[in-house]
Amino acid sequence: MSFTLVTPAPARLNRSEQAVPGSNTKFLQKAATGDADVVFLDLEDAVAPSEKEAARRNIITALNEYDWSSKTVSLRINGLDTHYMYRDIIEVLEGAPGKLDLIMIPKVGTAADVYAVDMLVTQVEAATGVSKRIGFELIIETALGMANIDAIAAASPRNESLHFGVADYAASTKARTTSIGGPNADYGVLTDVLADGSRAYHWGDMWHYAIARMVVAARAHGLRAIDGPFGDIKDGEGYKAQARRAAVLGCEGKWAIHPSQTTLANEVFTPSEAEVAQAQAILDAMTQAKAEGKGAVTLNGRLIDIASIKQAEVLVDMARQIHGH
Repeated sequence: MSFTLVTPAPARLNRSEQAVPGSNTKFLQKAATGDADVVFLDLEDAVAPSEKEAARRNIITALNEYDWSSKTVSLRINGLDTHYMYRDIIEVLEGAPGKLDLIMIPKVGTAADVYAVDMLVTQVEAATGVSKRIGFELIIETALGMANIDAIAAASPRNESLHFGVADYAASTKARTTSIGGPNADYGVLTDVLADGSRAYHWGDMWHYAIARMVVAARAHGLRAIDGPFGDIKDGEGYKAQARRAAVLGCEGKWAIHPSQTTLANEVFTPSEAEVAQAQAILDAMTQAKAEGKGAVTLNGRLIDIASIKQAEVLVDMARQIHGH
């Protein structure tokens, strides 16, 4: 282990993160009783310019009137390049003091973007006398943001998670795709000629680098890594496939842009009973090994050691969070 220790962000269950437009009062009420771990109340992309002010009022009412105690609540503010952002923070934080857990900052390009929001939030918290400190969720959805991702991840002690905004990232990098997440038939490789004279074509994951890079930056700074949206809300199997590959790469949750996707995300990012039992068996075996003065043992024919403990603890801790949720 490096002498430089990574301080983890506050532990929060973040398997599913549901997007809810502030302009839709019915959706706001439903979200409060839904099954998403995290709900972000949106003032940005899902809200038309003419509805921004009304959406703020709707969100303030929803935060004050509904019971959000079963979930983490975030607010997606408008971008720093707009004139809406400062009022998003001031009006909602002053109108519903202490009700938000997180603020989601879209299209973060530099560490200075985070610094600017941190300064404003800190001032409002001081003015309102609220003791609960709001955390930050940062969306990496531009080439600039990806280029500066390490500095962004380290920009504020409020930082809790990095999210991959696939649609805007595709536009920013001028990627040749119009879908929101998911695979692309043109991103693949052709094998050499096979024995029967044919050649096989294998699709690849065009977002692999971006998500893997985000996970490294997030984990290096103790933050959660969350995969972003999947646009085809009718393709549940496609959604789960994208979520599983994100989980394999180190993400611990995924966005849900439709309520049906929250169930899918919760399913994919919840360790199975068999996985948790195996992890607990590893911890038990290593406890026994330590008592016997051994640094490594075999379990079911496989070597386990100190590194195995850390992997197992991640699964067991997550299971505890889920059952205690």
